[in-house]
Amino acid sequence: MSVALSSESLLELAKSRSPADRERLLLGIVELCDADDGAAATASPPVQALLNSIFLGLVAGAEREIRKRLADKLSTTEWAPPALVNVLALDEIEIARPVIAASPVLKDPDLIRLLVEATIEHQIEVARRPNLGPGVVAAILKAAEPAVMTALAGNHSAALAPADMQRLVAAAREVASLRSPLSRHPKLTDELAMQLYIWVGRALRQSLAERFRLDPTLIEAALAQSVQEAHGATHGNGQGVVVLARDGEREAMEQRLIEKLHDAGQLRAGYLVRALQEGRLSLFATALATLGRFEADHVQRVIDSDRPELLGLACAAVGIDRSVFPSILEMIRALNGGRPGGGPEGAQRAIGAFGPVNPQIAATAFRQAALSV
Repeated sequence: MSVALSSESLLELAKSRSPADRERLLLGIVELCDADDGAAATASPPVQALLNSIFLGLVAGAEREIRKRLADKLSTTEWAPPALVNVLALDEIEIARPVIAASPVLKDPDLIRLLVEATIEHQIEVARRPNLGPGVVAAILKAAEPAVMTALAGNHSAALAPADMQRLVAAAREVASLRSPLSRHPKLTDELAMQLYIWVGRALRQSLAERFRLDPTLIEAALAQSVQEAHGATHGNGQGVVVLARDGEREAMEQRLIEKLHDAGQLRAGYLVRALQEGRLSLFATALATLGRFEADHVQRVIDSDRPELLGLACAAVGIDRSVFPSILEMIRALNGGRPGGGPEGAQRAIGAFGPVNPQIAATAFRQAALSV
């Protein structure tokens, strides 16, 4: 059967609204695409225009399943009409996915248009597309949509320049979903790994340390600096504090620092006093909860309560000496608006918590009493 005759048959089918005829039309187009001389036939402008007409007419009124089969078939063809491919790329995501992922007809301007006009699901598929070009990468980073950036971070074939990796690592400070794919990215450098280390959880920290052979001394310095920055930096003229991180970020960094010190056997009672001397009340609370294996919420509630004797029990449980506790209580009250309250009488009751009991009993008493605060 000649190409002309085939074209006439396809046009007749295209005029029909019958689902069965549209199915036959699709199969006829597939056969034409698969023919040995298909590439040569479609090279001529008249036939290319004919196919444009047939394909676009088919898609305009086609059922979902037909559009999906057509998208699957055209996803890897180089001759497919650009207008049709773009229409399919904007269709619902299950239809658009194979076209966005693989169609050689889609160029960078088409992909950037999808990033602007299509849904988040479409944008994620764009970010996952193999061998993504620099222009599309720049558009994704400019939009800064977390889910799309996360997909980009997992795309190891994308054209990510060093500056692009830097932007992704910086974004990982707030976008937690970026941390895992970035930790495995082949373009992650030693310097960027050290920055990322501060924000990831324990398992990823271990993976980064093994992959990049991170120096423990540098790690400690980075963690200590992150906590310092989280609390703020005092101006040289002593005129106040510049807050550099939100409360949630500060707490997360402090928790990681305390975990690191505890795992290394370096978290001791003296660290609590040092934290208060540096004005870091939340760091004190985190360290106290970790040392005593207390609920962090219980420790915070006790610090904010009118029962300093419960704080005395917690301190006794972690090995703080009776003679040191009055200074601890004074520093906490100075940092916490006078809490825990109770005045001088409460301070005396707190000293009584250091009675002739061992730390285990003090810890048990604290856990029970904290439930009622």
